[in-house]
Amino acid sequence: MAIGRSPRMDRTSSSWCSTATIVMFVSLCLVGVWMMTSTTVVPVDLAPAESNKSEMNEQVPVDVSKTSEDKLGDAKEDSTAGDNNSNHVDQNVSENTNEKSEEKTQEESSPTVTEHKKDDSGESQTSQNSQNADGNSEGRDTNTEGGETNGQDMNLEQNSEGTPNGEEQGTEEKKLEQEEKSEENMTLEEKGQGETDEKTGETQTGSQAKEEVFPDGAQSEILKETNSSNGAWKTQASESKNEKEVQQSSSKGQIAEYSWKLCKAEAGADYIPCLDNVEAVRKLRSTKHYEHRERHCPEEGPTCLVPLPEGYQRPIKWPNSRNKVWYHNVPHTKLVEYKGHQNWVKVSGEYLTFPGGGTQFKHGALHYIDKIQEGLPDIAWGKRSRVVLDVGCGVASFGGFLFDRDVLTMSFAPKDEHEAQVQFALERGIPAISAVMGTQRLPFPSRVYDVIHCARCRVPWHIEGGMLLLELNRLLRPGGYFVWSATPVYRNLPEDVGIMADMNALTKSMCWKMVKKTKDSLNQVGLAIYRKPTDNNCYEKRAENSPPLCEESDDPNAAWNVHLQACMHRVPVNPAVRGSQWPEQWPERLGKTPYWLNNSQTGVYGKPAPEDFEADYEHWKRVVSKSYLNGMGIDWSTVRNVMDMRSIYGGFAAALRDMKVWVMNVVSIDSPDTLPVIFERGLFGIYHDWCESFSTYPRTYDLLHADHLFSRLKKRCKILPVIAEVDRVLRPEGKLIIRDNVETIREIENMAKSLHWEVRMTYAKENEGLLCIQKTMWRPQEVEASL
Repeated sequence: MAIGRSPRMDRTSSSWCSTATIVMFVSLCLVGVWMMTSTTVVPVDLAPAESNKSEMNEQVPVDVSKTSEDKLGDAKEDSTAGDNNSNHVDQNVSENTNEKSEEKTQEESSPTVTEHKKDDSGESQTSQNSQNADGNSEGRDTNTEGGETNGQDMNLEQNSEGTPNGEEQGTEEKKLEQEEKSEENMTLEEKGQGETDEKTGETQTGSQAKEEVFPDGAQSEILKETNSSNGAWKTQASESKNEKEVQQSSSKGQIAEYSWKLCKAEAGADYIPCLDNVEAVRKLRSTKHYEHRERHCPEEGPTCLVPLPEGYQRPIKWPNSRNKVWYHNVPHTKLVEYKGHQNWVKVSGEYLTFPGGGTQFKHGALHYIDKIQEGLPDIAWGKRSRVVLDVGCGVASFGGFLFDRDVLTMSFAPKDEHEAQVQFALERGIPAISAVMGTQRLPFPSRVYDVIHCARCRVPWHIEGGMLLLELNRLLRPGGYFVWSATPVYRNLPEDVGIMADMNALTKSMCWKMVKKTKDSLNQVGLAIYRKPTDNNCYEKRAENSPPLCEESDDPNAAWNVHLQACMHRVPVNPAVRGSQWPEQWPERLGKTPYWLNNSQTGVYGKPAPEDFEADYEHWKRVVSKSYLNGMGIDWSTVRNVMDMRSIYGGFAAALRDMKVWVMNVVSIDSPDTLPVIFERGLFGIYHDWCESFSTYPRTYDLLHADHLFSRLKKRCKILPVIAEVDRVLRPEGKLIIRDNVETIREIENMAKSLHWEVRMTYAKENEGLLCIQKTMWRPQEVEASL
């Protein structure tokens, strides 16, 4: 019997089916929504900032999410299994991104500013890694905040495993992000953070470099002038590639270990390699013309270190140093015994004091200086007369007190029985070099000194045809003055009378005119002042050609290892030739382009000479004011004696004019001869070959500056002896600033660390670098076997 269907049962069954259908439909919708939301998690990592995630999910079109799903491959299927699998995908992506971020950060860390007191880039790297290790979400957030670079790295990794159009899609995503940034109403704080995040991933921010090292972008100027090609900035990829190549090429230098020993020399702590070459001096055939006081450099420069005097300490600051220095820094007393009665130097407890006197000015140099101008007002200290050469300077009190009259004096004396006289001068903060008037020309160009001074300098001017006085004639400007203060001028002893007669005959034949002969009653001395002619009329009217005029082929500016000749060079009369006109008065001459530079001449940097000169001056003014004075941590109150080891136009020295320093401008013998330009602007300098030792005592300079010097020297000689020479010349706690290519910078930095020097700051940009290092008190314990 058939059972009939109940109407009540039909209604219940129908209701149940409808409910089940609705539940299933809703469930499917929820699952679909869940699947869609789960697949949009990964692209969030591409967002520029964590705060923009929600907006990003709303604005990114569905096709972008779909493309992201395709790129992830099997991750889409795994995502339906549950939250754990989704988190697992996020973690894998985060870890991959972190690894890429770490690798890229290491590559990008090379061309950055490094202040060795604090490595900001290193701290940032450490902080980021610690965040990545905390967990999945934190790792993802860190990468998001890392900026577009990390996101771009992740895209590149995904593209290699996913769709072939991933690169194009990544570009579109980047454009979308940029559009979002421009459309979003961000607060100022959020906007600043977003901009910072963008830059961080690519390279170190420019503002950081400016604030820490070179304010107002001055470093770009530092690296600009000496390059012949100044193209657009390179990409980070090319910079990293170049840096790796440099590191590989210089790896040998980085691995090399330098073993330093103390020099074993008779001179001990006062060792000057080219003046204390005992073996070479012993081989001299004659010492009649002071050959034993001249330079005799060893065939190979020493690589040993000069010891410090026992009890050495930081020198006294200028201007107090002019009056006293630490005894233990220059522990010599022979001059005290020999010249103490003439107020050269005295011992006072732990100090050596300098009353300011000299053989010819026992009662003080200033009185003597003013007496000269009183006798000859045209000398005009600090205006017409700016650059002076003091021959046989003693402890250089004459030059030391001429600073009070705004005059710059190059003082020199031999290293002789007047023990350490030049070392006393430099320790006092007064310019001086060790040199002698012997058989060779002094290392200066012709016609550059406004005044030459000799006070009892013990030079026999009148002998051998006046050869030594003729050397002064070469150095003196036409119209310049020779001030001679010596016993023949004011004493009537037979010997003095004879010398004075010979001197008068010689100066007359040289066409020098005695313009003043005066007496200083206080010091009970007399002096004669001669003036060099400004034309050749007198030369042509002489009855005898004695001393003779030099051959036309004789270059008066040739001064490096050139033998003296008993002849005179003609005076330039062409108004376009250097020496035919007197320079502008000081201080106008400092920034004035020399009249003999013209547009037909090409300057050192490739511009017409006048433009080259002006550009160099402006360049160094910016560098010094915006970088060197503030960006290197140098206490300039402790800096007095400065050397520019490779000067061009003297721009670096000119930029330091307002500082209480003086600068020895060194023009390398293999560089363009621009030393006359330096003198013309009221500065001074010297020719030198840095493959040899410099003619100064150890520990005599507070700061050395080397602009692209060492990379050039490497083509001619070994760098290690040059660094040993730098260590010899520089005072403990003194600074060395080097600008050069990165390979050379790294090589010297390695040597400096082996010397226990402190690396104060390094900077690298493209293939150019800047290094500031400080010498310490460290000395090795082992002494070398022999020199």
